[in-house]
Amino acid sequence: MGGGSNSSSERFILMGLSDHPQLEMIFFIIILFSYMLTLVGNSTIILLSRLDARLHTPMYFFLSNLSSLDLAFTTSSVPQMLINLWGPDKSISYGGCVTQLYVFLWLGATECILLVVMAFDRYVAVCRPLHYTTIMNPRLCWLLAAVSWLGGLGNSVIQSTFTLQLPFCGHRRVDNFLCEVPAMIKLACGDTSLNEAVLNGVCTFFTAVPLSIILISYCFIAQAVLKIHSVEGRRKAFNTCLSHLVVVFLFYGSAIYGYLLPAKSSNQDQGKFISLFYSVVTPMVNPLIYTLRNKEVKGSLRRLLGKGREAG
Repeated sequence: MGGGSNSSSERFILMGLSDHPQLEMIFFIIILFSYMLTLVGNSTIILLSRLDARLHTPMYFFLSNLSSLDLAFTTSSVPQMLINLWGPDKSISYGGCVTQLYVFLWLGATECILLVVMAFDRYVAVCRPLHYTTIMNPRLCWLLAAVSWLGGLGNSVIQSTFTLQLPFCGHRRVDNFLCEVPAMIKLACGDTSLNEAVLNGVCTFFTAVPLSIILISYCFIAQAVLKIHSVEGRRKAFNTCLSHLVVVFLFYGSAIYGYLLPAKSSNQDQGKFISLFYSVVTPMVNPLIYTLRNKEVKGSLRRLLGKGREAG
């Protein structure tokens, strides 16, 4: 790391709620509860997608990828948050901070790509229903999933490595709940204009561009849905697509706010809570959105629970 003062023996201080210590226990309880819901909800979707043959479709293949992603995404940051909120020690090791930086950005960028892939799947299902199974064959599904994970990894390796070249000059107080790129840029004491420009450029590519593609695809989907004669068919297509759109707006909205605002000038308290939103809230609500509005998932869950009772 640049500047000669950044050593692997150092520890970073995650400030979190240091300015409001009276709120720490409240946040600990809320985040712990949210994390438990995240683990249960996403694990349930992965389990149902594996065990129920009726869910062995491209849509649920990508949905189980999203759930796996959300499990890893939240686990890369939440346990450390809980440790720091629980006791007086707010530190994280140099290795822990660097690992969190790489993993968090990898999984976040992967989700940006995966949501586009899921929109493409819905576009083919609604606009090209007769060719759906031919187009969305298992080979293409695995290829699209691999592109999502590897694309996110490539982004993380480049951006995180570039960020870690900044001179931190002995200042190790990260004014956030976790080690992520905007917070680390704020930590630097040198000129960060190039880092901010790269961050904005890369984040525009991974957020604004995918969001635009998704919205355009949903304009075509909306036209196709309106042409469906069956009321039940229209309702089913609308519910499935609406669930995906809600997830899209929650994730991209918070990511754009957190990463595309100027790193030095944005309100730090707002930035911290936006970080909490996309690291804690979004992974928790994703499975709820998909299960509460999805008859197939609810039916699969009932069948699984019914088998469990019979076995008991």
